[in-house]
Amino acid sequence: MGGARDVGLPSVHRSGRLPERVTIWEVGPRDGLQNEKSTVAVDVKLEFVQRLADAGLTTIETTSFVHPKWVPQLADAEQLLERLERRAGVRYPVLVPNERGLERALAAGVEDIAVFASATETFAKRNLNNTLDGQFALFEPVVARARDAGMRVRGYVSMCWGDPWEGDVRPEQVAEVAGRLYDMGCWQLSLGDTIGVATPGHVEAVLAAVTQRVPVDAVAVHFHDTYGQALANTLAGLQQGVTTVDSSAGGLGGCPYAKSATGNLATEDLVWMLDGLGIEHGVDVDALVGVSTWMAEQLGRPAPSRVVRALAE
Repeated sequence: MGGARDVGLPSVHRSGRLPERVTIWEVGPRDGLQNEKSTVAVDVKLEFVQRLADAGLTTIETTSFVHPKWVPQLADAEQLLERLERRAGVRYPVLVPNERGLERALAAGVEDIAVFASATETFAKRNLNNTLDGQFALFEPVVARARDAGMRVRGYVSMCWGDPWEGDVRPEQVAEVAGRLYDMGCWQLSLGDTIGVATPGHVEAVLAAVTQRVPVDAVAVHFHDTYGQALANTLAGLQQGVTTVDSSAGGLGGCPYAKSATGNLATEDLVWMLDGLGIEHGVDVDALVGVSTWMAEQLGRPAPSRVVRALAE
């Protein structure tokens, strides 16, 4: 189909409350596979990325240049990118944790990178071995060097709606972290509900605070479905003007540094909702279901996505 499913509904977004088009930032190959207990073969990863592009996804976060000691599942980053057949119109961003990671990305010919910050003190210590304030000194040379090399740099902000050690996170604290990354040169900030505790009202509060510091068109959202709120939270974000949504094919994913983090919002579930709202996205949901069904077979378990389960029967 290559676009929205015709469900015979009016174009809800014409009311002005919702965007006409949403960019889906597919994180399955990176965020989806980094938490797997066993390493997925590079040939399978390559086919996964190519199948996602075939389904119409134009931004596919492909891998990470984190040290293999910390995320061994992505130790094959150079090999993957060397063999990847890039196609016109598709971007293949990678996660870069530090300057060494940036050097590896530059050598691999990467054009888009992302840095990963924390909205809380405890997660900054556990994930970055740094402080909430000190983490920015880690990112500054990475962002500056990447921009000088012509790269686009995205900033992830984790624990935006709750931290397993600190509990609730103040919206103003999230806004401060996002604002500093934006001022540093990140073109987009992805706000992550790392442990999936957000609810729509809380989403509105955080976005209201963040957009006082960062233009809403530079904000993306990244929800986990721990409590079944990911789609509702995404809708709340769209109503606040967000037009980029992170998701993972089949609902794969988690966070190796936060054990309570469950799977990402499933791309198929997101596409089904966008179709019902009349919002354009460019993804063929049937082809995508085929991709996730195939990937689930490679992993030896069913996909968590409800749309995959419904359409693959």
